[in-house]
Amino acid sequence: MAGVCTLTALTFLVPLSASLGDGVREEAIADAARRGSSVAGALAVSTSPEVVERAIAGSGDGPADPPIVHGLADVPSGGGRVSAADLEQARATGKSMLVDVDGGVAWLDPVVLADRTAVVEVFVPDSALATGTGERWLLLAGLATGLVAAAVLLVDRVAVRTVNAARGLVRGALALGAGDLNVRVEPSGSRELVEAGYAFNRMAEHLVATRADERELVADLSHRLRTPLTALRLDAEALDPDDTSIGTFTEAELDRRRGIRRIRQAIATLEGEVDQLIKTTRKAATQEIAPGSCDVSEVVRERMVFWSALAGDQNRPHQVIGAQLRIPAPVPRAELAAALDAVIGNVFRYTSQGTGFEVAVSRRDGYVAIRIDDAGPGVADPDRALRRGTSDRGSTGLGLDIAKRVALQANGSVSIDRARLGGASVVMLLADPEAAPRQVSRFGLVGRRARDARDQKGSVRRWYRRADR
Repeated sequence: MAGVCTLTALTFLVPLSASLGDGVREEAIADAARRGSSVAGALAVSTSPEVVERAIAGSGDGPADPPIVHGLADVPSGGGRVSAADLEQARATGKSMLVDVDGGVAWLDPVVLADRTAVVEVFVPDSALATGTGERWLLLAGLATGLVAAAVLLVDRVAVRTVNAARGLVRGALALGAGDLNVRVEPSGSRELVEAGYAFNRMAEHLVATRADERELVADLSHRLRTPLTALRLDAEALDPDDTSIGTFTEAELDRRRGIRRIRQAIATLEGEVDQLIKTTRKAATQEIAPGSCDVSEVVRERMVFWSALAGDQNRPHQVIGAQLRIPAPVPRAELAAALDAVIGNVFRYTSQGTGFEVAVSRRDGYVAIRIDDAGPGVADPDRALRRGTSDRGSTGLGLDIAKRVALQANGSVSIDRARLGGASVVMLLADPEAAPRQVSRFGLVGRRARDARDQKGSVRRWYRRADR
């Protein structure tokens, strides 16, 4: 780096020094020409020795010998430095000329007289042509040294920042490649490196969000598999017993009972695999899904077609309230359907056959409320049930978390309370996209009695029943 700076300084300073030297030489020659012209002017007026001597004396103090006049008999011309050939060339051309001589240069200025041509010689020594050369070079050398030192210091500071910024990017890239998705860099250095640092951080955040979204998608899809699995399990439970250890059976009956056992074991194995898949992805961060909208009433009616058939097989009383009119919600249709399936599926999974339930939809005060009530034993610990990945009876807890995530996506919430039917009541509040939302009691939305004591305490009611979901 120092060598580059030195070469750069020399590139500018050497021509500068040469230019200054040429200026000194031209100034000395110009002074000689002035002195020669002064004497030549006097000769043009008079050639008497007195006039010529006064003209020579009045030409000024030169750096060396005074001007010499060649070609006048009455004026001595001794001490001249030019040759006779140079003098004859000056007389022949009749023009001023500069001649190199020993120790310097001589300025020749011819003067045409009546019967002859005189030549004025002004000698300029080498010392006058190179006046101040040493001092000039010392000054330029000092200037060059200062410029090189300043340039090296400045470039070194800039290079250190650039190198440190580049090393930070390298370390971040290596850490990210090794699996550390939380690594971030501090943008620094030049503008391009700062932009690269911000781009790296955005890329890392996108990777974190993408990975979390993929895991969440796997977990949600896995939980959605429980809807058909629940139907299969219930159908399998409705089949004849599969016990072959008690009683005497024909070969055909044994094969039938063994087939029923294999069906039940396969369903249990599949449920276990789905649970394990959910458990491996339940710690992924929730990533907001692309915005969408749907008709809540239409989704409720569609999903209840499936669950009504299953409820009929289990003799479960059920009803749907308020799903006749169009009620918009700012969530994708598939996400709301998954949330409904998750909550209703929990009713079938953790309550006995014959237990009734109802689904109610209402719209008021800037919110859309979806309420799922059942006549089961209720939820012993609502807070625990709403926390992702926790359950008291083998469930991964993702069912209610799907409902909570969908509600939060729609600027709403999920709560659990005592149902009018005696069991649990899960209420999903979704912001009404056609009204300005404001915080209201969810009980007013679904037509329940006000619970003043609970609202004042701001806590969730807990029941301590044996069953949980």
